[in-house]
Amino acid sequence: MSRRTAPAPPSGDTPARPLRADAERNRRRIIAAAQQVFAIRGLDVTLDDIAHHAGVGVGTIYRRFTNREELIEAIFEEEIQRVIDVAEEALTHEDPWDGLVHFFTRSSQDFADNRGLREVLMVGTHGKGRVADARERLSPAISAVMERAQQHGSLRNDIEVTDFPLVQIMLGAATQLTGSVAPDLWQRYLILILDGLRTSRQAPTLLPHRALSQEEFDRTAP
Repeated sequence: MSRRTAPAPPSGDTPARPLRADAERNRRRIIAAAQQVFAIRGLDVTLDDIAHHAGVGVGTIYRRFTNREELIEAIFEEEIQRVIDVAEEALTHEDPWDGLVHFFTRSSQDFADNRGLREVLMVGTHGKGRVADARERLSPAISAVMERAQQHGSLRNDIEVTDFPLVQIMLGAATQLTGSVAPDLWQRYLILILDGLRTSRQAPTLLPHRALSQEEFDRTAP
């Protein structure tokens, strides 16, 4: 009697085999290290830099990710989705201006804390797949927050969605220049910008951070 051979596995969408426990630990370590390095130094770091920070060989990264762009995709799709979530939260505020301030403040904090996130959104030279799709979802979310405040009459009608990334680039420049001296100084300039975006106010908004002293300013020189 001939032996029956086991049927061949079906072709197509075969479920991926789960990673071994040690391989999964390495993957998580790589992701965590990349998040930290990208947040502090931006996207112009090498896989060697990330491997060193993770305490693994660069070959270990290449076994999990084909290249740096694939690692960027794995990290920043979720980061951008969080910014979209903040925009959607802003739409739940009863007062549209309060919603806009909520969005600008929360997203600006995220960008101040994460240089890589700021670069992947504002520069747009990295992330051509899932990250690009997430960027496209973000624009209408920001538009909805702005249009609601404009219809309410509290946001200037000549403000466009493309003003938002430029505002963040300005705040990002302040963050990079003064981060070692006054890491929260960007909050001062965000309030100045928001006061300029509002159609009317009874008095200037109290600034949340003092100006730099001359000595502090001199220490920011590149």
